[in-house]
Amino acid sequence: MNLRKSLLALAILLATASFTSVKPLCTGYLPENNLKIPLKLYDNSGITEDQFNQVLDKVEAYYKPVIAARGANFVVSRNWTDDTVNAYAEVDGNDWEIFMYGGLARYSGMDPDGFTLVACHETGHHLGGAPRDGLAVEGEADYYATLDCMRYIFNDDKANADFVASHKIDPTLDQACGTSYTTTAEKNLCIREGVAGYNMAQILKELGGQQKAPAFDTPDPSQVSQTDEEHPAAQCRLDTYFQAGLCVHDTSVAPDDNDPTIGTCTEKGGQKIGLRPRCWYFPGS
Repeated sequence: MNLRKSLLALAILLATASFTSVKPLCTGYLPENNLKIPLKLYDNSGITEDQFNQVLDKVEAYYKPVIAARGANFVVSRNWTDDTVNAYAEVDGNDWEIFMYGGLARYSGMDPDGFTLVACHETGHHLGGAPRDGLAVEGEADYYATLDCMRYIFNDDKANADFVASHKIDPTLDQACGTSYTTTAEKNLCIREGVAGYNMAQILKELGGQQKAPAFDTPDPSQVSQTDEEHPAAQCRLDTYFQAGLCVHDTSVAPDDNDPTIGTCTEKGGQKIGLRPRCWYFPGS
């Protein structure tokens, strides 16, 4: 009897240890939804499996050594056949994971740059710094996506120039990027990030059931009295992508897990452009 009790106690201890080693999933790139897009319904309006893997190859290749230097293992879970329309991040022991799903990749309007932004957002939960609640909060993960991650992944000046030349660029985005950056290469990168943010904001608007389409020239005027740790509305998220892309900073300085002023643009640091939008961020919290 004592042996059975000991074994039961050990099982409970192991189960508890296993449970507490996993920090909660982020709430997902998208608000919680029941939408499913299985392979059999794929109409080629999203990205292909090859594009899915090419995006994740780039993100994994860049960040695996970065996260290894912090003593952890970067795990990119590729779930192409899964019909889930979302993406997630999780810490499981020494594994810093991102979960990427084919359902989201197959969503109409998704393109490789938009999918890169999603992967960068999920990576930002691990590396985006403060404000955090176990992982970086949703707005901070958005901020990190265009503050640092996409700048590392889109480090091809010719590809960025070709992108800009082949797209009609919103005049507000074009002017803002031209004001923040002095070189054509920097401006082109800023524009490419902005377009990805804009396209994803339209998807966020659709899935969030919002009526008004997000735009660069209609920033969210609301101001929170404490930092919102959940998903802001689509316009606020576009504002975050836009401002982070405009932030002129030393990208070799990583955001800090405790001090939100390190490696970012802040009023405290004297910057007026590239700040976290007040529609989700409160500087005093």
